[in-house]
Amino acid sequence: MPKATPIPVSQLLRKVPPTVRPTITAARRMVRGLAPVADEMICMSRPPRSPRYMWKLLLYAVDGATVLGIGTFPRHSTIYFYRGRELDDGSGLLQGSGKQSRFITLRSPADAELPALKNLVRKAFKLGGAVRPGR
Repeated sequence: MPKATPIPVSQLLRKVPPTVRPTITAARRMVRGLAPVADEMICMSRPPRSPRYMWKLLLYAVDGATVLGIGTFPRHSTIYFYRGRELDDGSGLLQGSGKQSRFITLRSPADAELPALKNLVRKAFKLGGAVRPGR
């Protein structure tokens, strides 16, 4: 199988549905502003065939360990935290019941500016990246 060639983020965003593009842009700007040392990586996935599945777009990592990601559905976007279960969420924003990860739904660009969300992003980067096998 041939190796995927990374594309610029601007090219990726052009493929995102216009209804959610401003929300994703706002979320990306917020994460980059709060964690400027994080590595931003493009998920080389394709839009899902079903609107019920999230299209993973961007991942943010520190020292090679993924901390959070940004994904989208046709009508809303999501920030998902790889160690979300360990985050202290007094705001009630975190959703999900997976073994480790949690997510927050973003319905508009203004949601990316919520102080409670920014606080969780800071906590996630302070906590660190996903636990890697063998550690």
